[in-house]
Amino acid sequence: MPPHRFKSVEEYLSAQPQPVCDIGHALAVLVGEALPEARPSLWHGHPTWKLGKAPAVLVKAYTRHVTLALWRGSQVTDPSGRLVPSGAQQMAAVKLRAVDEVDPELFADWLRQARDAENAIRA
Repeated sequence: MPPHRFKSVEEYLSAQPQPVCDIGHALAVLVGEALPEARPSLWHGHPTWKLGKAPAVLVKAYTRHVTLALWRGSQVTDPSGRLVPSGAQQMAAVKLRAVDEVDPELFADWLRQARDAENAIRA
């Protein structure tokens, strides 16, 4: 997909090919439900949810998958083993290639843990 300046998270997600579009929308709904206090916006061109001024969650679309990344992901307990450290110091992420790979209960737990870790740092 050529570079594009999207105006909203919804516009970004809707512009993606299938199944990436559906995966992204499922994640956006999940993040909104699990972290209602987080503000969604486009940050560096990708959907990001912030807690206060700190980024907490990233959804990044690729041609054939979506990455869900948590800034404090290295502090999340994940018995499933699906959340893997990313290149950034504190980040961890999961790659999703189908909407049925979105696990609402597991991912909501990750999101709450990441929020709690961020809040502990800001306290």
